[in-house]
Amino acid sequence: MIPYGRQLVEADDIAAVVDVLGSDWLTGGPRIDDFERALCAQTGAAHAVAFANGTAALHGALSAAGIGPADRVLTSPLSFVASANCARFVGAHTDFVDIDPKTLNLDPAAVGACDALVAVHYSGLPVDLTSIPTRPRVVVEDAAHALGASTPDGPVGNCARSDMCTFSFHPVKAITTGEGGAVTTNSGALADALRRFRSHGTVRRPDLGGWYYDVATLGYNYRMTDLQAALGVSQLAKLERFVTRRNAVAERYHGLLASLPIDLPPVAPPGVRHAYHLFAVRVPNRRAVYEAMHAAGIGVQVHYVPIYKHSLYADGSRSGADFPETERAYDGLLSLPIYPALTEADQDRVVEVLERCLA
Repeated sequence: MIPYGRQLVEADDIAAVVDVLGSDWLTGGPRIDDFERALCAQTGAAHAVAFANGTAALHGALSAAGIGPADRVLTSPLSFVASANCARFVGAHTDFVDIDPKTLNLDPAAVGACDALVAVHYSGLPVDLTSIPTRPRVVVEDAAHALGASTPDGPVGNCARSDMCTFSFHPVKAITTGEGGAVTTNSGALADALRRFRSHGTVRRPDLGGWYYDVATLGYNYRMTDLQAALGVSQLAKLERFVTRRNAVAERYHGLLASLPIDLPPVAPPGVRHAYHLFAVRVPNRRAVYEAMHAAGIGVQVHYVPIYKHSLYADGSRSGADFPETERAYDGLLSLPIYPALTEADQDRVVEVLERCLA
């Protein structure tokens, strides 16, 4: 089976994890600081706070920003449910902005009044945050797909036009820590709040004794381990190679698929670098093509079932009729395999099978 995505873990990555296994610290140790420094160097942000996973990072971001029950949070309906659930985790109301068919990101011009925006960089193409009519009180970039992408403002994650930016390091992402996530920010106050939130809300009080700590706010055990962080440091050193390879695979797909009766993914505009976490085409008769490709050993996937279709969000207040562009895109979306270790022979096989299935 050729999967739609997979990690590339090499011998030096394994050695980095083994080294931690023989050390004094398996969690709460120095490799967390190393990873956070490396992420700051990669993104240009002043602060990075590591989390157990990308969902925890989103939860932490909204909590640190003070978003709560009286607030309205907007996000894209074409995303994994965590992009919306993070608002519910803090008691806020979630609503959606239809996508721009030219980018498959939420349409910045349609962002209305809200307290917070969770701007999803779908498939690794950055949202144009310069086009939002009025900046919400809180802007969080959901860059689970977009580590290694950039805009005219610099690397995604530098928070040039946001308060915080969240990442995921799941195995199919640009780099992996197994599971893992992080938040970058340029605010020291937000970074402090994020660190408290990921560790039970604790604050050390050495003035009252070396053992003493206080818990003044509600927090969670959302910490990353040193094992994960060591893998992350090793993988971050390869990010440029990984994203360059993803772009090469995507460029080759564009050439190989140009004559087929499908819609190809949006390309990055001038001055923007795509991270190509996904290569999501739109095909006719999607279910039949999906099943035929799986039967032929090509593990295509659909990204995503629009969030408002899930039972959790089906309260009757919003439906597909409110999001016509999302509905049109979802009808045909199919993610083809894309990852750094995908060979040209594998890619040729994907295209051959797709062409046969379409015929």
